[in-house]
Amino acid sequence: MLLIYGSPGYTGRLIVDEAVARGLRPVLAARNGDAVRAQAEPLGLAWRAAALDDAAALDRALDGATVVLHCAGPFAQTWKAMSDACLRRGAHYLDITGEILVFERLAARDAEARAAGVMLLPGVGFDVVPSDCLAAHLARRLPDATRLALAFRALGGMSRGTLLTTVANLGTPGAVRRGGRIVPVPPAWRTRRIDFGDGRVRDATTIPWGDVSTAWHSTGMPDVEVYMTMAPAVRRAMRWGRWMAPLLRSGVVRGALARRVRRGAPGPDAAARARGTSLLWGEAVATDGRRVEARLRGPEAYTLTARTAVHLAAKALGGDAPPGFHTPSRAYGADVILEIPGVERTDVV
Repeated sequence: MLLIYGSPGYTGRLIVDEAVARGLRPVLAARNGDAVRAQAEPLGLAWRAAALDDAAALDRALDGATVVLHCAGPFAQTWKAMSDACLRRGAHYLDITGEILVFERLAARDAEARAAGVMLLPGVGFDVVPSDCLAAHLARRLPDATRLALAFRALGGMSRGTLLTTVANLGTPGAVRRGGRIVPVPPAWRTRRIDFGDGRVRDATTIPWGDVSTAWHSTGMPDVEVYMTMAPAVRRAMRWGRWMAPLLRSGVVRGALARRVRRGAPGPDAAARARGTSLLWGEAVATDGRRVEARLRGPEAYTLTARTAVHLAAKALGGDAPPGFHTPSRAYGADVILEIPGVERTDVV
């Protein structure tokens, strides 16, 4: 049985709709019983209510579940309770996080998960399935590569949950991997010109994306950087943030910004998602200068998240769930992203 926790949220709803479209009958769950009941009953789905800080209630909610798809963020605040419950109940854990800390904390539970026969598979959405698979593909093409750069251009809006996670991380440094270790760097530390294959070379800037953690687990490359395209004004604001970090970390500022986010739309509407596109690029370089480059093109980020999350959850539900901590490409191979409708990969060099 598949249990989707956090299903009433923006991305959770997209995931539920995708699961039902694929013929799955998940059990829906969330903290708010009224919200999850209102979502589940029109779809004819079972539902359960449990707060993450109530271990007994969470255990009851997971009763009978073989796979849990955890969609309730910010994941830095929720991963521990849900992964604890999955390990207690013997259910495979999947989530849609993009937070480096969460990937690293779950990686540290590898031995515990193997002993319990449980798969821990975070990052089954846009972060990090397409980029992780692109990284693994590049490593396959150049096995002795030591440096990896990944970049993306996501054409579409951001959900309320993504924005709230961004607010929670204001004033914190960026991150890259050097010599196998994750190290802090200033916000907007480096910018480079990247050709995503859409007819124009664009500036992309380093961000602390989940692949800074996962790409090392997937490829073994000790040096990893992740870039994102952004408006020049956003890049300048990130650089100004180097000197405004104490203010941005204050509870007053974060609280005010979070309240503003909550008053906004939950996320891109169906028309915006239909128009959107995801463009990804990657480069792997060996110590002697040999390099390989590839691109990936797919649906809008939230649409892609729903498709990849349900696709990987269905694999786990069917019994394909190797115990322990895994990245998407380690669990299912570099080409699993090509099983998603609308995704194309091109080798450039």
